[in-house]
Amino acid sequence: MATANLRKGYLLGLATFSIWGMFPLYFKALEQYGALEIVTQRVIWSAVFGSLVLLLWRHPGWWRELLAHPRRLGVLGISSVLIAANWLIYVWAVNHDRMVEASLGYYINPLVNVLLGMIVLRERLRPLQWLAVAMATVGVSLQLLMLGEFPWISIVLALSFGSYGLLRKLAPVAALPGLVVETWMLLPVALIWLFWFSSGTSTELAFWTSTDALWLMAAGPVTLIPLLGFNAAARHLPYSTLGFLQYLTPTLLLILAVQLFGEPFPVDRQLAFFCIWAGLAVYSLDAWRIMRKSAG
Repeated sequence: MATANLRKGYLLGLATFSIWGMFPLYFKALEQYGALEIVTQRVIWSAVFGSLVLLLWRHPGWWRELLAHPRRLGVLGISSVLIAANWLIYVWAVNHDRMVEASLGYYINPLVNVLLGMIVLRERLRPLQWLAVAMATVGVSLQLLMLGEFPWISIVLALSFGSYGLLRKLAPVAALPGLVVETWMLLPVALIWLFWFSSGTSTELAFWTSTDALWLMAAGPVTLIPLLGFNAAARHLPYSTLGFLQYLTPTLLLILAVQLFGEPFPVDRQLAFFCIWAGLAVYSLDAWRIMRKSAG
């Protein structure tokens, strides 16, 4: 890779993961609407905005290739449910002052990916990977024992996003067309819920003549822009580098939770996080060793 491309990749990667880490600022501005209403509007406007981007930024032959492999459509149907569940739990966590738990979910996500690879893809774990998973398990167990609560938000976020990534790996469709198809699959459910079961503000016609409507409509660009940035960064950076940069997102999320929104972060919870951070350090060391060995 050329140096200029690497520099561009780092800038795009840092910008993308920073935007994802700053998502709570946007969702906090929408908290009066409720998590389900926000996610419904996110599905609708992601489908609309994504389709427009797809018309302008062409991916030749993607639809023909998808129709030629109908199994991939079925997989995208399942992955659409997983990403909707992930969005819903995340927005609920942000707007109910549970951002620390949400950050924990995205910290343990790489280790959940390792476990899913072992269980589903029959991948063999290396000794350091086993150690990393064990340390993360200790961290989760400490939270259960010392705080007396199971970190269900963290686990559901990590499992839903990890399973989503695994399914997208099994159905190789480019990120943008894949997300557009997923949101269009969710669109009928979103519209039915919005117009038949919801009593939220966004169901009122007068709402869409106000400037407040722009905040909900922005859910489309807010969802798509970092995804496009990630795709661009991935073309210029090694995948392992992207793996290291991804820790920026939960770190920013944790900083916002504790420093800006004043969520509690007591010593016992810090101890649980320390175990997970130590596990991530071991995991990263193992990935670095394998990368060096492959390069050599």
